[in-house]
Amino acid sequence: MSRFSKRFLEILAFAGCASTGVTLPAAAQNIDCNQASSTVEMNFCADKDYQAADKALNAAYATALKYIRSRDLEKPYDAKSFETALKNAQRAWVSYRDADCKDLVAQEWSGGTGTTSAILGCMTEKTMQRTKDLKERFTDR
Repeated sequence: MSRFSKRFLEILAFAGCASTGVTLPAAAQNIDCNQASSTVEMNFCADKDYQAADKALNAAYATALKYIRSRDLEKPYDAKSFETALKNAQRAWVSYRDADCKDLVAQEWSGGTGTTSAILGCMTEKTMQRTKDLKERFTDR
């Protein structure tokens, strides 16, 4: 779980459940994401979607690394150089995604009640696209 997601769940638990005395795990068991209507429910469901997308991205990234390591090429296109290039690109992509979604989207929403869902929706969409890109580029054809 990412640092952002852990903090989000802490805030969600405090803001949404503290006044009712319900703990997040018990409250979460009762949330139907197809029927989410409150901000707390929508945020919870948006985070759930993001967590699933992030898990799929991590699997695609691991597969891409495995694919790259199986390549038998000579320098400067050898597996080690290729792996380093992918790691650098992935770090840059994460920085871009986070800046665009966490910073820019937050500004667009001016801190309104839909901000968290909008941020998580942005992160989910970009993460799903990156997963697709990695799968298309780094698999045996």
